Amino acid sequence: MATKVHMEALSPTMEEGRLVKWTKHEGDAVKSGETLAEVETDKAVMELVARADGQLIKVLAQEGATVPVGNVVAWIGKPGEKVDGAGSTEQGATKIEGTGSKEQGAAASKPTAAASAPPTRSQPAPPPSPAAAPPPADATRVKASPLAKRIAKDSGVDLKLVQGSGPGGRVIKRDVESAPAPKATAAPTPAQAPRTTHDVRRTGVAYEDVPLTQIRKTIAKRLAASIGPVPHFFLTTEIDMERAAEAREALNKQLGEEGGKISFNDIIIKAVALALVRHRACNAWFQDDHIRYWNEVHIGMAVAIEDGLITPVIRNADTKSLSEIGAEARDLAGKARNRRLKPEEYTGSTFSVSNLGMFDIDQFTAVINPPEAGIVAIGSIVPKAVPDGERVSVRKRLRVTMSCDHRVIDGATGAAFLKTLKQMLENPLAMLL
Repeated sequence: MATKVHMEALSPTMEEGRLVKWTKHEGDAVKSGETLAEVETDKAVMELVARADGQLIKVLAQEGATVPVGNVVAWIGKPGEKVDGAGSTEQGATKIEGTGSKEQGAAASKPTAAASAPPTRSQPAPPPSPAAAPPPADATRVKASPLAKRIAKDSGVDLKLVQGSGPGGRVIKRDVESAPAPKATAAPTPAQAPRTTHDVRRTGVAYEDVPLTQIRKTIAKRLAASIGPVPHFFLTTEIDMERAAEAREALNKQLGEEGGKISFNDIIIKAVALALVRHRACNAWFQDDHIRYWNEVHIGMAVAIEDGLITPVIRNADTKSLSEIGAEARDLAGKARNRRLKPEEYTGSTFSVSNLGMFDIDQFTAVINPPEAGIVAIGSIVPKAVPDGERVSVRKRLRVTMSCDHRVIDGATGAAFLKTLKQMLENPLAMLL
């Protein structure tokens, strides 16, 4: 009997998925656990795997189509087996949207800037497929899934050294992710965000309509659920960062070239985590009929990616060293930009940090990520003239703005938290107390 292939919920908040690429095609033999397709969720690109052995006898959703969770996208069965409703009734009344659908009418056949030119920053493209970006020579000599090859290429893992756990010893995604990471040469830091601007292109077309990506749809929903219902108020303080800068320089000298660099963002995350330990009222979630006060500190770290923003989580940040926070932050930021975060790596934060200092932004206000009760917005560290007795000295200064959910945090509560954060950053030794 044929088996339906459903669009599965590949992340905790996924409501629909966009089919990036079918890795199996009609007529191909499949085994349970093999990758059938790559699906863009609201957070990352994930694998849709087969749940039965047989042949892929019918594909109901084409590449580029957006399909609600639970809908049937294909059938697996015996060669020549007939299936009911193939291509029609199986999808019910639910609309499947795709870039190649008839609904686009003449726009689908008329050449546009989007069709004739490579994708720009305003037109996010799916991750390059193996056909467009051939895997390294090492990968071609190993039996591996296309997604495993791509992840290996992005992370520099030699597939010949990876033991496959898939059917017939095939290397699959989880094998590559669990393989020891190669020594990084110049790992990106959270402060190294992708270029987010692009030039206007005079193509003769007045404008270009680009469908929302899954992550942009999620951002729109989350912001509407935050800035409207959540009563925000904002607190700003200015912090002297001279001692933090001296401590960072000394630590990086001690670590040397091989130890990885400590960034200001790492120091800020550590200080925020320790301040939350002392101010539990800010380390909280607002629930419908109660407030959940957390005894663990999990910091969400906002990372800009090509088509939006995602917040990977550094868990138990208060218990980790600066080196551990730095290494984890670089790893999570890299995964975020490659759309390879696992659900457990971007859910469950208790408080968030958003840093736009690398864009030369002096001060801004961030939108709270529900159900969290607060977020701090970090500006750039700049030299400023500061009165020092009868003279004026130039000091490194940082402006920090805290957004608070007034249903959980009162003004004095937020101010006390910022005071502790300021004390820790102005005197890093206070973090040892």
